[in-house]
Amino acid sequence: MHELDDHDSIILCRSCDLAVRKRALPSSARALCPRCDTALYDAPYCSINGMLALCVAALIIFIPANLLPVLEIHFLGSIRTTTVFEAAIAVWAQGYWVVGLAVMVAAVIAPAVLILSILTQVLIVKLKLQQSFWQRTYTTLLKNQGLIAQMTMLEIYVISFLVSAFQLSDFSDVYFGMGTFSFTMLFVIILFLQREYNLEHMWSFVDDN
Repeated sequence: MHELDDHDSIILCRSCDLAVRKRALPSSARALCPRCDTALYDAPYCSINGMLALCVAALIIFIPANLLPVLEIHFLGSIRTTTVFEAAIAVWAQGYWVVGLAVMVAAVIAPAVLILSILTQVLIVKLKLQQSFWQRTYTTLLKNQGLIAQMTMLEIYVISFLVSAFQLSDFSDVYFGMGTFSFTMLFVIILFLQREYNLEHMWSFVDDN
C-alpha cells in the first residue's frame, strides 16, 4: 500500500473542527479527538486474507443456499418445499413481477455480484496485477461497490420466511431444511464480509496495481 500524502492524512473533528493527523491504529481501536473526545475513525478491518477466506466460504455456501429448500410445509398429507429461487419465480408467475424481480435481485443476484466483486478486488490486490485492464476493472468495481452493497438485502428475506413460517404454523407443519441453514450462514458470512470490507482502505491500493 502506498503512503498517504499529508492532505489525505488530515481529518477534521466533526464536533470542534480540530485538525487531527490520521495514524495507524491497532485492531478494533478507535481514534478520539484530543480536544472533545469525539470519535474520529476506527481501525480498518480490511484484511486481504480474511476477506479472501470469507469470499471463498460465501461462494461455497451460496449454491446450497439457493438450491436447497428453505421451507418444507406438510399440509393435509401433502408435502411442499420451496427454494429462494423457486419463491421468486412463483411470485413472478402470479403476476407480481415487481416483487419477484426484487426478491431475485436482493436475495440471489446482488449477493452473488457482491461476493464476486470483492473476490476480484482481493485477488487483484493479492496477486499484484498491474496491467491496465486489471487497474480499470479494480477502479470500476470500487466505484460500484456502494450500489451493489445497498442492493444486497438478505436480512429482509431471512425475516420474511421466518414470519411466513410462523404464520403457516397455525394450520400446517412447517420445517426448516438445509436450505434455511445454508441461507442463514450465507447471510452471516456476507455480514462479516461487509464488516471486514473498508472501501477507503481498498482505494489505497489503486496506485499499487
